[in-house]
Amino acid sequence: MFSFFEKKVFLADYLHGLVDIHNHILPGIDDGAKTVDDSIGLLKGFSEIGVTNFVCTPHIMHNYYENTPSTIKDAYQKLEAKLAKDSNYPDLTLDYAAEHMIDDNFEELLENKKVMGLKKEYLLIEMSYLQPSFNFEMAVDKIAHHNYFPILAHPERYMYFHQKYKKYNEMKTDGILFQLNLLSLSSESYGTNVQKIAEKLLAENLIDYVGSDVHNLRQLNLIKEIKLSTKVLNRLLPVIENTIQTFY
Repeated sequence: MFSFFEKKVFLADYLHGLVDIHNHILPGIDDGAKTVDDSIGLLKGFSEIGVTNFVCTPHIMHNYYENTPSTIKDAYQKLEAKLAKDSNYPDLTLDYAAEHMIDDNFEELLENKKVMGLKKEYLLIEMSYLQPSFNFEMAVDKIAHHNYFPILAHPERYMYFHQKYKKYNEMKTDGILFQLNLLSLSSESYGTNVQKIAEKLLAENLIDYVGSDVHNLRQLNLIKEIKLSTKVLNRLLPVIENTIQTFY
């Protein structure tokens, strides 16, 4: 019998050891951390819940965040230099890649080897929240041709697919991996509809990886407050483990 008093647990209690493969921790190059001190504050907050392994993924987005491998490496080195002087984070490991918008400039970046993969095998990609990228299918084919596995960031947040749910299965059939945002597991961040789709994708085993997509301390604190039913938690735990096993 369903109970409104079903026991819930804090998500943060189950994140120890997670490799966060999607975040905006690098300072000053997108809509995430603005300064190195902001970055340090986020890393400190994550370490309090046992998350100390990160692949930093700033945006590469034409006409908005014109990042390159060089600008991303520079931001990473600034953060690393500050961390090297701080003995408070001995277990911290940082790597860097990018979150690539599938826009009219993406294929040129891909052809000119200016994309930044996770572990040199996976490419984190996204679309606009307003409408699907017109060249999405072609871009995915070219990603595979360049020997990357495409990972679609936060599929649950593309609300134009909510009423065309079969599109998710079609994308999976095309070999696209899905990365769920931890923030989507509560209605506080993106709303109830996104939360429902996140839970449905989990229930149908369509999610491959998780990431925080944290931009600031407010969002990190929201993650710390998320409570899950044991049913959702049990569906999420294998995905957390798969993320660790793939990217650690």
